[in-house]
Amino acid sequence: MFPRFDRILQSIKEAKAAGSSLRIGPELEITGYGLLDHFLEADTNLHAWESLIQILKKEVCQDILLDIGMPVSHRNVRYNCRIISYNKQILLIRPKLSLANDGNYREMRYFSPWKRERYVEDYYLPRIAQKLTGQKKCRIGDALILTIDTCMGTETCEELFTPRSPGLGMGLDGCEIVSNSSGSHHELRKLNTRIQLIAQETLKSGGIYLYANQQGCDGDRLYYDGSAMIICNGQVVAYGSQFSLQDVETVTATVDLEAVRSYRTLKSRAMQAIKQPAYERIEIEMSLSKDAEDVDPRISPNCPLEVRYHTIEEEIALGPACWLWDYLRRSKKAGFFLPLSGGIDSCATAVIVHLMCRLVYTDIVEKKNPHVLKDLLMIHEKPANSTWLPESPQEIAAGLFHSAYLGMEENSSSDTRKRAKDLAKEIGSYHLDLNIDTVYYAVTKLFTTVTAYVPKYKLLPTVRGRNTENPENKSPGGLLVLGSANVDEALRGYFTKYDCSSAGINPIGGISKTDLKSFILWASTNFEMPTLQSFIDAPPTAELEPITHEYTQSDEQDMGMTYDELSIYGRLRKNAKLGPYSMWTALLHQWGNEMSPKQIYEKVKWFTWCYQINRHKMTTLTPSYHAEQYSPDNNRFDLRPFLYPPSTWVWNKIERILKTMEDESNKVPEPAAGEANERKKDA
Repeated sequence: MFPRFDRILQSIKEAKAAGSSLRIGPELEITGYGLLDHFLEADTNLHAWESLIQILKKEVCQDILLDIGMPVSHRNVRYNCRIISYNKQILLIRPKLSLANDGNYREMRYFSPWKRERYVEDYYLPRIAQKLTGQKKCRIGDALILTIDTCMGTETCEELFTPRSPGLGMGLDGCEIVSNSSGSHHELRKLNTRIQLIAQETLKSGGIYLYANQQGCDGDRLYYDGSAMIICNGQVVAYGSQFSLQDVETVTATVDLEAVRSYRTLKSRAMQAIKQPAYERIEIEMSLSKDAEDVDPRISPNCPLEVRYHTIEEEIALGPACWLWDYLRRSKKAGFFLPLSGGIDSCATAVIVHLMCRLVYTDIVEKKNPHVLKDLLMIHEKPANSTWLPESPQEIAAGLFHSAYLGMEENSSSDTRKRAKDLAKEIGSYHLDLNIDTVYYAVTKLFTTVTAYVPKYKLLPTVRGRNTENPENKSPGGLLVLGSANVDEALRGYFTKYDCSSAGINPIGGISKTDLKSFILWASTNFEMPTLQSFIDAPPTAELEPITHEYTQSDEQDMGMTYDELSIYGRLRKNAKLGPYSMWTALLHQWGNEMSPKQIYEKVKWFTWCYQINRHKMTTLTPSYHAEQYSPDNNRFDLRPFLYPPSTWVWNKIERILKTMEDESNKVPEPAAGEANERKKDA
């Protein structure tokens, strides 16, 4: 039985308690969306049907129309399906028409899209379903549910994002309610797009749109950001949280079917509606609304709401923090370990753990969430019947967050050491301050003896152990090592393979340096953490080389490019899908007022060379929270080679063009008068 069984029942119970006549859940909710190759196993289909039958037979599931997601095999072909049922009767199995098959998604690996729009045929139910329902078969395909008072259709996740979403045709054929069950992951600045698409669909053709989404970590790099919502005629009338520690969240609303019918009186819509091919309708003797004489006239439909979008800084804080909590409680580990260097990346990672502790504290102390308290007691190795409650987020951190400054006498500055120590004290982590010179020199001496070569540096991660023998299967005591390399450093390959890439998980691996700085500035103000300002002011440095009076290592100097430039390269390479030549021409327009064509060429060539020779490092990249479209993670998201043979074709092409420009190729544009004055001020 899948662990989501109880949560599905709880959501149905809450929906009925709120007076709902229809309940929909997220995509593939019985199995979870992130099973990946487990979808290829026959056991998954079997257990999905077993779980569904256990759900449908429960008393709480009677007298409510249910829309539940799970995989279904039909004629030896696997489909991603919705199961529409009422009172132990399966009315319709609705397969997904358009599969998500790019970026993080590989649905075509596990499922096939349904044959075509509006096509329906018979599906012979498995015996365990026949015993419960008394049915031998039901309909499978793209159809509508016709109740006594209205008509309902379904979309599934990706179908909303297609240019011609199914809901438009359903609406023209008289469907008044469309549900969408999704497994849509969080990405910075993405929620706005999702809401705009739903609002646009119902704004054009009218109708009620019910959107349900997975929420939480499903066992991999993605965090599904909930935001369940109900939209009527282009207006949001109810919506749920985007980031939450709750296992179940139910969003309900009262809507007026007559408002939809009034909205659809436009003659232009009617002219298109009469030409719309008809959908098969599955009839059911039930009503989603009450008879007019049974309705209390004082009950009014939900009013339109102004959706509150999180800022980028809030998204960086909340998304990875919730992801970390889900990962920690599900892995049943004792906490996190983080090498705290005194730089802004490890600082950002530590602050995200601190914000996770704040969320846990709020859920336990203010929201009285028993599930979060139960998980925290397990992690802190306290008895399940303990009456202990945390007095602060710092007390939570003290029991689960371990940090260490791993320094060397020659390479590490007193400033970075102090920043790490001050931050650890402020957030409450168990902190170790140690030098690893002894280990370093022991390793280098042995290596030099064998190879006659002197290695330049070595990092030794360490952890604080706890009891690993636990017969009650509580927290086993191991620590999850947190990585703290940002997405720009991965893109450039500016890290040591099997060093920064050898952590357990990385909460900032999909976030740019620019966004991380904004996040730290936001956190220092909103959470009264004055220590963070020193991290913002400090120049980025890996401190891998000895510090002298004349020299301090600089990340941007070593990389040969700024972090702001890296963000631009990443977006052009991945988001815009530009090769070196197209990147150069694009940057001519973007940077042409500040640099010569040849300077831009040299920058593009340097980035491309660095990207290609370091691409092999992506094969060992720490699994990271996915937050940016230009993530270079080749384990799942960015499927490009990790071996690039030398090639001069594109550079010869650009150099030929530069020759035709003659002197113009080396000419740096003069700044305008206003720009020149601004530069003088900056200097």
